[in-house]
Amino acid sequence: MIKNGHHAADREAERGEPPGGSDLDQRSVVRVWCDGCYDMVHYGHSNQLRQAKAMGDHLVVGVHTDAEISRHKGPPVFTQAERYKMVRAIKWVDEIVEGAPYVTTLQTLDQFNCDFCVHGDDITLTVDGEDTYAEVKREQRYRECKRTQGVSTTDLVGRMLLMTKTHHSNMDNPDYLQHTDNFGKGPKGHSPWTGVSQFLQTSQKIIQFASGKEPQAGDTIIYVAGAFDLFHIGHVDFLEKVYNQAEKPYVIVGLHFDQEVNRYKGKNYPIMNVHERTLSVLACRYVSEVVIGAPYAVGRDLLDHFKVDLVCHGKTEVFPDKDASDPYAVSSSP
Repeated sequence: MIKNGHHAADREAERGEPPGGSDLDQRSVVRVWCDGCYDMVHYGHSNQLRQAKAMGDHLVVGVHTDAEISRHKGPPVFTQAERYKMVRAIKWVDEIVEGAPYVTTLQTLDQFNCDFCVHGDDITLTVDGEDTYAEVKREQRYRECKRTQGVSTTDLVGRMLLMTKTHHSNMDNPDYLQHTDNFGKGPKGHSPWTGVSQFLQTSQKIIQFASGKEPQAGDTIIYVAGAFDLFHIGHVDFLEKVYNQAEKPYVIVGLHFDQEVNRYKGKNYPIMNVHERTLSVLACRYVSEVVIGAPYAVGRDLLDHFKVDLVCHGKTEVFPDKDASDPYAVSSSP
């Protein structure tokens, strides 16, 4: 199983285990249950699952069906098949349960051999107004983790609905340099392009999301770049294909700053700022490293610095650089 964007053997080696598993009795493994809709999966979902995984050894995630969500909350944006795949792509997830019940019961925990369930510190209610975790709370098989403030599916939909064609009109905004220098400096800064607070993107949060793994001998270093705005199923499909280009891939994702994304995608983008996009990409199991504020043109200096073996790009149109040149011209040359 892939762990944190790397090979399963990595974690076994870290624990001093022989390849193929531990000699410990399987009953000593703490199995943790999480469940939810996981619609429009974002870094808040990933952060919940990261915290849950830290409470045990094996994380099982139940994902509700479209019908269950429609009954209790209203129709989801993404289909259940898409949501299943999105959750599988989060690097802290060991196993998913498709079609998990909306109300979490002791029977569910016992059925999947889970010791307890974990949920954020917000209340989830059924269509009848009942706490979906009431039973497991009574039996003390419930744990809470901190909800990630400032992001939710509702919030993201709201951002898209409120976007206007003048949202990014001030392309020469002098605040941009200050914005790019403010990475992780606290809650009061806002992106002049997305209007979103930088409150969460501290260096500690980046460390928590990053794998911290260096390329190893024999790894194929693969570089991709883009906006990766509103990280979605298309991004996951692409990164999975990139990952499968080599037997031992080390995938580096270059993320463009907000101003650069705005230049080539238009006045409505990006919806998520570079700090949010960084966490979203780091949570993907196919990604080994992220370059924050990567240059738009993939030049020789970048390829040499990261010792890149292969550059990949999707089949979508490649926007020219500021000087109308092909940003992938160097990487395409023999």
